[in-house]
Amino acid sequence: MKTFLVSGAAVAAVLFGPAVASAASPEDAAFIFNTLSFLANGALVFAMAIGFCMLEAGMVRTKSTSAICVKNIGLFSIAGVTYAIVGYNLMYSGVDGGFVGSLGLFDTPDPAAEAADGGYAAASDWFFQVVFVATTASIVSGAVAERVRVIPFLLVIAVLVAVIYPIQGAWSWGGGWLSELGFSDFAGSTIVHSVGGWCALAGIILLGARHGKFSVDGKVNPVQASAVPLVALGAFVLWIGWLGFNGGSQLALGSVADASAMARIYANTYLAGCGGALAAAATYFAVYRKLDITLILNGVLGGLVSITAEPLAPSFVQAILIGGIGGVIVALGVPFLDRLKLDDVVGAVPVHLFAGVWGTIAVCLTNPEASLVAQLIGIVAIGLFAFAGSVLVWYAVKLILGIRLDEEAEMHGSDLMEVGVVSYPEFVAGRSG
Repeated sequence: MKTFLVSGAAVAAVLFGPAVASAASPEDAAFIFNTLSFLANGALVFAMAIGFCMLEAGMVRTKSTSAICVKNIGLFSIAGVTYAIVGYNLMYSGVDGGFVGSLGLFDTPDPAAEAADGGYAAASDWFFQVVFVATTASIVSGAVAERVRVIPFLLVIAVLVAVIYPIQGAWSWGGGWLSELGFSDFAGSTIVHSVGGWCALAGIILLGARHGKFSVDGKVNPVQASAVPLVALGAFVLWIGWLGFNGGSQLALGSVADASAMARIYANTYLAGCGGALAAAATYFAVYRKLDITLILNGVLGGLVSITAEPLAPSFVQAILIGGIGGVIVALGVPFLDRLKLDDVVGAVPVHLFAGVWGTIAVCLTNPEASLVAQLIGIVAIGLFAFAGSVLVWYAVKLILGIRLDEEAEMHGSDLMEVGVVSYPEFVAGRSG
């Protein structure tokens, strides 16, 4: 740690002058680096909003692109407000081995007291946590695209981020009963990704498929992505953001050990994405003799989800293999959903739910302290709670407001019918550029 802090002091001396560098105690330096880690890695995770938005915008047809943008800015804004008002304290305040925290507004302590008592700025931790909440909500958006109504969707998301996510998060990350049991999920293969996947699955079931997706005789009619370059852009931005997602979950950068761990996490996360891409491509090519770029990009994401539960312990080879199995799961999971007549526009359920379950189990392969029983209990308990809660919310909103566009609105697209701003006017009947 001494070497790390000396280096930090040298950097501070260059940037701010020797007086500032010499004034920083070892505790102050650790506080600064830990806080900086939360803020910088949180900013990377926040950038995943770009990735989700672009990937979804490229996967849907042109008539639904503006609605995708509205949903993504809406869900990130709702996540921020609800997590400040109720979500953070519900997840972290006074859980003490139980099931839920307390109600109340998040507030930062006095700066002087915070510097004396904490290892990082409280607001930096809140910021890092809230972008995880928004990521969970983003998973749902693409799965139910092109037939869900925007305002009912955002109401469902409000309950997901304000209640469902914080309560199950309290069970583990908040020091609740799953944490006491020994459940391990480093950065959220289950806590973040599978929860989003379960809510997406509930929405897919209650909404039904897009018109024309499945023929009466059971044939699958593929819907072509409207802008493959946007899909690729979105996937690459997500890949970059994932480095902060997993790396920042080390929760500290104030020592040599923490810096070394974060570097390994970054490398393993990158390699798992590589393994997912190659394995998904190989699996799909073996069956169809084609290289479907959208499926390969989803293979990357499946690999990233898979390593998220334990990105520190694996060796490089293990990280590649864990990510590779995630890629295979995605390649097989997409056609599996089609056979079940479940219309997932972006492949969110195979990527985030299926690969998330695998990643949580895979913790036991590289972490000798992990318990398979505890991992399975966590997967099942969180899955039942997230899915049942999501079904109830989706169904309640369906009864009260309705959740699906009518047939005419779906035919014309939600851009024209709900948003009023058409992304590609030259492709919409009756509109001109």
